[in-house]
Amino acid sequence: MAKDRVYIFDTTLRDGEQVPGCQLNTIEKIEVAKALEQLGVDVIEAGFPISSPGDFNSLVEISKAVTEPVICALTRAVKKDIEVAAESLKFAKRPRIHTGIGTSYYHIYHKLNSNPEEIITRGVEAVKYAKSFVEDVEFYAEDAGRSDNKYLARVIEAMIDAGATVVNIPDTTGYTLPDEYGKKIKYLVDHVSNIDKAVISTHCHNDLGMATANTMSGLINGARQVEVTMNGIGERAGNTSLEEIAMILKSRKHLNLETNINARKIYQTSRLVSTLMRMPVQANKAIVGRNAFAHSSGIHQDGVLKRRENYEIINPKTVGINESSILLTARSGRAALKHRLEKLGYTFSKKGLDAIYEEFVILADSKKEIVDEDLKILAGASSRDIKRKLHLNKLQVLCGKGTTPVATVTLTWDNVCHSATAQGNGPVDASINAVKDILKTKVRIEEFLIQAITRGSDDMGKVHMQVEHKNVIYYGFSASTDIITASVEAFIDAMSQIV
Repeated sequence: MAKDRVYIFDTTLRDGEQVPGCQLNTIEKIEVAKALEQLGVDVIEAGFPISSPGDFNSLVEISKAVTEPVICALTRAVKKDIEVAAESLKFAKRPRIHTGIGTSYYHIYHKLNSNPEEIITRGVEAVKYAKSFVEDVEFYAEDAGRSDNKYLARVIEAMIDAGATVVNIPDTTGYTLPDEYGKKIKYLVDHVSNIDKAVISTHCHNDLGMATANTMSGLINGARQVEVTMNGIGERAGNTSLEEIAMILKSRKHLNLETNINARKIYQTSRLVSTLMRMPVQANKAIVGRNAFAHSSGIHQDGVLKRRENYEIINPKTVGINESSILLTARSGRAALKHRLEKLGYTFSKKGLDAIYEEFVILADSKKEIVDEDLKILAGASSRDIKRKLHLNKLQVLCGKGTTPVATVTLTWDNVCHSATAQGNGPVDASINAVKDILKTKVRIEEFLIQAITRGSDDMGKVHMQVEHKNVIYYGFSASTDIITASVEAFIDAMSQIV
């Protein structure tokens, strides 16, 4: 059976940017838009142009920068809004105006101070006016989740007659249950006579934690566009997560629904949005969270090491993550300990492993997580350090306000002294660039974590680093009161396992 196409409407740059403290400048928005284009989204809602000159300019520049996706501008059902939106889209290859009005009892009477008939009239006028500028017009029935279904059907039918090509049924307040929302979509499919002339879109918020479930219920009942954001960011508790919907449809093939999303780009796009918006992804976030493919229970670890599918329904490589994480805690077993030790370059007999495991369990009871440096100590780190080919001899860094950071690194590599000087975005970046210049080995830093051990300006800092080389992850660790030195030492610790 041929699969139905589900269109991905990404509103990270509009609804997602409404999160306090997550505003982006135009350059950053263009970077996100290009990443979304590579990800394969169908529509990018790039802003609400009448709201500010910055939003207007961003829409203009994004329209110039991307080619494939539809570029969409949000408006109210107000002529001036629509005129400004049309102007902001003048360079878009495939422009869309997204206009609408509230249709629930609360919005009609307590927000708009209007009545049901006037709302339909205003909506129709807005759609027709938008249609005079662009062919592709989407109408949103704000707070449709709490709107009466019979009235909502009347509204949607009138908007399609007026020229709407997409009709958006938002659960604006995240109020509905999946069964309710699915029935609402089904009611529109069954009772709007011209529904075949438009695409039904979902736009669900996560106030009760059901945005993804409601969106899936909408798709199952006839919707074919989903309005989503990367990492599920958005107003209040957020929006439906793009990555969750994409991977549900990819995993549950019996639904016969497919998207154009390049799943291998999901993780890097997630990290980009998180970094630029300065909004960390929660550790247990589905698909892209730090723990989404992490295992700490001994039973789970043993099962995953024997066959990944025992405890993972998605291969992490599918979404752009190199491998699952086996985290060592008091609940970990011998299989996980042996696996991590081997990655660090240690091999032990069964008797030797049993002895280390006894010490490991005692240590794990006193720590939340066992890191590589702990294992090095348990396994005899001193003997490994002697064998290490790389040693930092000297590090000198010049940085400060108005100065380009420059670092000079001297290290011993196979008993030969090497030096290099490099610039960077900061003192750590410059120092690591200098090490890279010496080693001439292509690597990528996957994770860089700095942790305080005590408190105060003289604090000892621990640095953990994950470095990727030829699709293999290597771990580095160091600790020092000088965080730049600790960072370079951690990088060298990882690199010593590669060179």
